[in-house]
Amino acid sequence: MKALIQRVKYASVRVDGQVAGEIEQGLLLFLGVEKNDSRTSADKLLKKALRYRVFPDQNGRMNLDLSQVFGGLLIVSQFTLVANTSKGLRPGFSNAASSVQGEELYNYFVNKAKVDFPVVATGRYGADMQIELLNDGPVTFMLEIDPLTGAIQ
Repeated sequence: MKALIQRVKYASVRVDGQVAGEIEQGLLLFLGVEKNDSRTSADKLLKKALRYRVFPDQNGRMNLDLSQVFGGLLIVSQFTLVANTSKGLRPGFSNAASSVQGEELYNYFVNKAKVDFPVVATGRYGADMQIELLNDGPVTFMLEIDPLTGAIQ
């Protein structure tokens, strides 16, 4: 399971021209699910994302997490994060979860986030989405859970 997180001043996601989700300051989290991922993987990744210290403190150092800045979390499914790009000129998706498994784990991740955090917005799984954001910094990190060992990378 992979999450690309971006610190944002604001972010929104549109589906069919309508706003599906939006946040002010916070994290935009793109979530990719691999076929060997589990609810345990989702729990670990969510915990790390919510506690990851990427917001500046009074000295300008990245020492604050999402809750400390009263930010929002916008979660968007993005299966292309799990693409294998090591060979050729076209990405391979053999490591991606099936659409059924991917949707189940995405929904689990979102529902768990809504229990653990007060401000959560989402896109729509499998939809053609347009994302608008103002990246703050820019600050972008890839968080990964190894699907075989469950280790955070």
